[in-house]
Amino acid sequence: MSWCRVGETGEDARDRARGRQTIGCGKQPKIKESSCTEKVIIFVFHEHSVETPHGVLHVTLHGTRTTRRPAILTFHDVGLDSKSCFSPLFKFEEMQEIVKNFTLIHIDAPGQEEGAAAYPAGVQQQLTLCAHVYAVGVNNLYRSVSFRTVIGVGVGAGAYILARFALTNPDAVEGLVLINIDTNARGWIDWAAQKLSSVTSSLTEQILCHLFSQEELSSSTDLVQSYRERISKAPNLSNMELLWKSYNSRRDLIFDRNSAFKCPVMLVVGDHAPYEDAAVECNSKMDPTTTSFLKMADAGGLPQLTQPAKLTEAFKYFIQGMGYMASSCMTRLSRSRTTSLSSSYSMDGSRSRSRTLSQGSQGGQMPPSPSQTMEVSC
Repeated sequence: MSWCRVGETGEDARDRARGRQTIGCGKQPKIKESSCTEKVIIFVFHEHSVETPHGVLHVTLHGTRTTRRPAILTFHDVGLDSKSCFSPLFKFEEMQEIVKNFTLIHIDAPGQEEGAAAYPAGVQQQLTLCAHVYAVGVNNLYRSVSFRTVIGVGVGAGAYILARFALTNPDAVEGLVLINIDTNARGWIDWAAQKLSSVTSSLTEQILCHLFSQEELSSSTDLVQSYRERISKAPNLSNMELLWKSYNSRRDLIFDRNSAFKCPVMLVVGDHAPYEDAAVECNSKMDPTTTSFLKMADAGGLPQLTQPAKLTEAFKYFIQGMGYMASSCMTRLSRSRTTSLSSSYSMDGSRSRSRTLSQGSQGGQMPPSPSQTMEVSC
């Protein structure tokens, strides 16, 4: 991210920015006029494509590449792209302290990026893949951008793909934030229900049921209506169907507490979200010394869109627990809001206890380290 200095013109800032290292074919920074007649460069981002044996991944990088810290690597859910899935979160005001300290790598699955054209019928047959194959594409991307490690942030199908990538490439992943994760393959009952749904419901409605809670769908919230219109009118709807079929044909992720992820993991799910039970089951199989479980009230199926403030605060705690941004002050959200954090953890493997923390009364304290399991309802 690049900003104008005090007294510096927009042209001077652009000249200074040209000296920075870039990747791929960069787009010019967007410039916004401020009330003080200064020009502020909002984002510097670069878009390029990564060829994989299973399709082309569209990649957007924000910020300047550095290997001193891990990059934040995101992967979207079915029916979404990187912008519609993550922009409200990473453009949230309190998130900017994180954004300016890390490089962001947003991945779009093949044919899912904004404005993508529908694949011809012959290509569609070749790209009807199991979701686990996309993890191979992420590995190809990881090698091409030359980052030492990444912190993965995935939603739904993206969470599954990044989780599989982390299990097969443990040294490449320093942390994982998995939203609405389902690590299980579809059983016979799920398969039959999906077949029936494909006959009685449109593709758009099937994807909406995957993304949103029943309460949100029944209430037909503004968010649901906007995404219904977006998906139904998408020129690449047939491409979305390919990813939807791929996700529904996923395999089980095989792991347990003794052979789980080698990095800290934060599991996130909205209260009454479609994958609430799946996330709870995943948490039961995780190593309790490296896992945090966040269940968010009033968040619906997509907490990164409906509750960016709460998720930003939890993400900052997570990063601080990994040893980054230790001197960062907590958000003003934590100073103005009181939330009960109920956590249980094991110390030295021999002693367990539970406690209740109040963010309002203890704002600014050091966050819990990844060596304890924190189960939160906020």
